[in-house]
Amino acid sequence: MAEKLLVGKINGVYGVKGWVKVYSYTEPSEQILNYLPWYLKKGAKQHSVKVVEGKKQGKGLVALTDGIEDRTQAEELIGSEIWVDKDQLPNLEKGDYYWHQLEGLEVFNEAGEFLGEVSHLFETGANDVLVVKASEKSIDDMERLIPYVEKEIVLEIDLEERRILVAWGSDL
Repeated sequence: MAEKLLVGKINGVYGVKGWVKVYSYTEPSEQILNYLPWYLKKGAKQHSVKVVEGKKQGKGLVALTDGIEDRTQAEELIGSEIWVDKDQLPNLEKGDYYWHQLEGLEVFNEAGEFLGEVSHLFETGANDVLVVKASEKSIDDMERLIPYVEKEIVLEIDLEERRILVAWGSDL
């Protein structure tokens, strides 16, 4: 069974014919419409759906899935996470990474101090940010927000060793 990756969520309904509003975590956002099928998870429930049609609508996306024919049925999907098979993602060039590949990696600074593990990332507009959570092995119990600036702050990423080397002092 293929590994799954969270790529978005259903956050509303659109119109009366069963369309749903989609919040996409992909870049560009409409890329989510190319990953099929979708696996919807809501609480303990999960099921596979076929996307019949999808499009940009205003600043967001909307989609129509097979079997959903009216607003009432669409409302039941609100809050569902959208998962896809990881093997659908395109291969990246050397030195490029998907966020999910960085999550869980151990972060060390140039002094060899263990700062913690990457919990998640977020976007600021200027650059992405690594959220590094402390663990029992960390030098302290601080959570750190480390700008993802390659070659200046993020010096090296080793997926095999599950490590990231950063130019970031323990006092920052």
